[in-house]
Amino acid sequence: MAHTTKWIGYRWLADAYTIEPVQPFRIESRIAGSRASERVDGYIHESYPQSLRPADTLRGHLTFALKREGVHLEFLSRLFDVLPTSEMEVWIASEPSGQYARRACFLYEWLTGRRLSFAGVSVGNYVDALYEDMYLTATSPTNNPRWRVRDNLPGVRDYCPLVFRTDKVKSAERYNVADKLRDLQAEYGEDLLLRSTVWLTVKESQASFAIEHEDKQIDRIRRFAAVMERRCGQYESPLDEGSITALQTEILGTGHKTVTSLGLRRSPVFVGEDSTFVGPMVHYIAPHWSECGPMLAGLRAFMDRTSGRASLPRAAVLSFGFVYIHPMADGNGRISRFLINDVLRRDGALPDPFILPVSATIASTSASRRSYDQVLELFSKPFMRRYQDQYRFGPDQVAEDGIRCNMQFFAYEDAAKAWRYPDLTEHTEYLAHVIDLTLEHEMRKEARYLRSTRAARMAIKEVVEGPDSDIDRIIRSVRSNGGQISNKLRKEFPFLDEPDVDQEIIEIVQAAFVSP
Repeated sequence: MAHTTKWIGYRWLADAYTIEPVQPFRIESRIAGSRASERVDGYIHESYPQSLRPADTLRGHLTFALKREGVHLEFLSRLFDVLPTSEMEVWIASEPSGQYARRACFLYEWLTGRRLSFAGVSVGNYVDALYEDMYLTATSPTNNPRWRVRDNLPGVRDYCPLVFRTDKVKSAERYNVADKLRDLQAEYGEDLLLRSTVWLTVKESQASFAIEHEDKQIDRIRRFAAVMERRCGQYESPLDEGSITALQTEILGTGHKTVTSLGLRRSPVFVGEDSTFVGPMVHYIAPHWSECGPMLAGLRAFMDRTSGRASLPRAAVLSFGFVYIHPMADGNGRISRFLINDVLRRDGALPDPFILPVSATIASTSASRRSYDQVLELFSKPFMRRYQDQYRFGPDQVAEDGIRCNMQFFAYEDAAKAWRYPDLTEHTEYLAHVIDLTLEHEMRKEARYLRSTRAARMAIKEVVEGPDSDIDRIIRSVRSNGGQISNKLRKEFPFLDEPDVDQEIIEIVQAAFVSP
């Protein structure tokens, strides 16, 4: 083939075999006048001189891609589906000990489940399937003697999310939640910080519902708070079907009316909204229900295979991976945010009984909530662009689990290649940012509030007598009424009308809550 394109590596293969993945290539390479490298929003654009152009063959460009551009599982899955098996067999026969030929053939069999006509490699050092310095990998690789490849992929064929180790991801790997909590304890005292945990658990629960626009359902908020407190880090395996069903049941309650059955869904599901003028607006379509079990098992395999790696990237993958699989008919968002604290607690990164109110940080402002939506859209937007003509709405039907649905999706098999191999790099960076904000601002703000309340309460008790609950009501009244005590409280507590008492209390409250 003549040199008709500037692209090399994965992009050349995509053009040559007419393949376009849902997820973009994290590294793209081209031929230019000189060597250069440009990084834009976590993506890398490489330029190489003509002297480094590979031969315009599968072998030439796939070797280049595996050597310099990493592993793009979704693209390789699509490529190997259309590639004649003979091309791989001819390559390995001509280069039986070549490390890139061996890696390519290992990935071919791993992704497709098909066996190449080749006796196996008998010599050569073992090579890693993924570069350790480039990706989050399995803690204990398994050797594949057929190809002499160390399988350090973090997941399995049914589900294998990848995290590219950008500078921000490496920073997230070093982030120490326990050290941040110790700093807060040193500043505010262990007793005060533990007292704040009770409220923060409720606040986390309320904010988790608020993200899904259900923040007025008090009973469900309290129930979720109890689940967070009681269950974080306690399940032997939180992603087992039995555990996840038990968790869903506790979160939703046995009197929940929306779904007719709990557990893994057996119905189609999409994330979207109804518009009066244009009908249903679809933002994301989840995998076929028959794939939920295997994908959830793959997510559990990721959890097992990366055990011992940095907790924060693991928590990000489990949380966002669960959201995209969307294995339940209801409760997916709350379970996904439960998993953040669960993984951190399970890994020993978050000491009991602390709960990080990450949902409260996400829901704190409209801009923060939009940032969360934008992270989810990193996968859902290109996904929906690819499949915007592959679904339709018709008459209502009752699915196997009793859910009434009227959406049909016609590209489950093709879309599975994207669902199974998501790139969750930016999701990891995002969660690291949210956790840092949670510890540096949300929890600090709560501890500061409790410290100020305690100081105001003690000072007020030097002026008047009363139980803590009544004194706290007066404090809240002053703070929420522009530095004044409400008439309602004045009628309830006559001592507030004694000469100068109310003014002294107001001054005490204002002084206690002055920011340092």
